[in-house]
Amino acid sequence: MIRMNGLSKTFGVGQAKTRALKQISMEISAGETVSITGPSGCGKTTLLHLLAGIERMDEGEVWIGETAIHMLDEDELSKLRLEKMGFVFQSYHLIPVLRAWENVALPIIARGMNRKEAREKAVEALKLVGLAERAERYPSELSGGQNQRVAIARAIIGEPKILWADEPTGALDTGTADQIIGLLEMLNSHYGTTLVIVTHDSHIAARMNRTIRMQEGRIIHDGSTSL
Repeated sequence: MIRMNGLSKTFGVGQAKTRALKQISMEISAGETVSITGPSGCGKTTLLHLLAGIERMDEGEVWIGETAIHMLDEDELSKLRLEKMGFVFQSYHLIPVLRAWENVALPIIARGMNRKEAREKAVEALKLVGLAERAERYPSELSGGQNQRVAIARAIIGEPKILWADEPTGALDTGTADQIIGLLEMLNSHYGTTLVIVTHDSHIAARMNRTIRMQEGRIIHDGSTSL
């Protein structure tokens, strides 16, 4: 499903130049649940952004199925993300002036679905994450855990093949974090969604099928969490 070869990325110039990723090569199979761990600044988020086409690599190749995303232009990348990917971030990225269902419906409205049908699908997605009764609420009227569930509903409404999550529980208490990860695991088991999570939390990492540990822009461990 996902494969990368010789992936490198550098930020800055001159004395401020930092090589964030150094010749990363690996594959992630369809339906896998994968955690990417390591200390702050090791390249976890950069790797996630390159795989998702949010940022451009300096060197190397990334393939999603048979699509070479390193060869796509910005419009093609946007289309691929919209049709094949879902995203969950620590900061939720909800639009404050939109209701919960409107935030959730954004990806399918962007695909051209009419507002009435999009609302129905958004409420269904909110029901899946236990928030159907909060569909008309604004982000400011919801708790942090509820906002993260809205973000998950938005990420899954288009039935993505891949869900990228960057510290999705970083701002949540332990109990709420467990609920959020349980939702992501349910998506994987129910829909076969490939799940790639960047996390500092060893307990979350242990719940994934596979853990990749990074240090100073390189992979230093890649193995099954069942071992």
